[in-house]
Amino acid sequence: MNKFDKGSGIRGQGSVDEGRDIVGGPERLQKILSAHGVASRREAEILIQSGRVTVNGVSAHIGQCAEFGRDEIAVDGSVLIPRGELLYIMLHKPRGYVTTRSDERSRKTVMDLIADIGSRVYPVGRLDIDSEGLLLLTNDGEFANAVAHPSHGKEKTYEVRVRGDAAGAVNLLCDPIRIDSHVVQAASVKLVHRFDYGGLLRISIAEGRNRQIRKMCASCGLEVLSLRRVSVGTLELGSLKPGEWRYLTSAEVQSMR
Repeated sequence: MNKFDKGSGIRGQGSVDEGRDIVGGPERLQKILSAHGVASRREAEILIQSGRVTVNGVSAHIGQCAEFGRDEIAVDGSVLIPRGELLYIMLHKPRGYVTTRSDERSRKTVMDLIADIGSRVYPVGRLDIDSEGLLLLTNDGEFANAVAHPSHGKEKTYEVRVRGDAAGAVNLLCDPIRIDSHVVQAASVKLVHRFDYGGLLRISIAEGRNRQIRKMCASCGLEVLSLRRVSVGTLELGSLKPGEWRYLTSAEVQSMR
């Protein structure tokens, strides 16, 4: 739970974002919940479907709109209040941690690593429990959407140590591959090192489907031994060690919007 460059990092965008809590007309509930740091839009939909969200005391439904500041919006009985400062965090997620705010199986979560920040944030996207590397966390829903949504084309790059014919698989990984009824394709693939048992690949993708890199490698006859995300868009993991985190700088936040 280490913090790096905290003084030069960004905790809020007051002059830019302070107007978001002013009444500005009806919006979809999941957008409101995301913008106030309750959950990502996808997670907000699950909260609504589970009956945990109410509007003016009545259970909410998917597709419903509300007006923050006029309607009383509550999650698990707690009324949504104006959001405080915005936080943008880069974490080097270690292996063995799940990318969620809580886990029903009592496994270690990435939230355990940033427990001392004193504010509520949520992960942007996911890294599976066996993977490590760059993970962003924030309470700014618009920033999270700009980073995670495939339409914005933010490439994610991974260093993948594999067993098998790594050199022979480079061209195969660059071709369209069907996994889980979807056709995916790497933006770029490079063989960084060749070993007796396999090699180290550097793979960039613009999508982010569940365990996509692992499934792409498996379809090409490769066994993934380790997987580390080293960049997202313009952000690079750099020298952060597993378990360490830092705030993003203002320039880094703006570069990702």
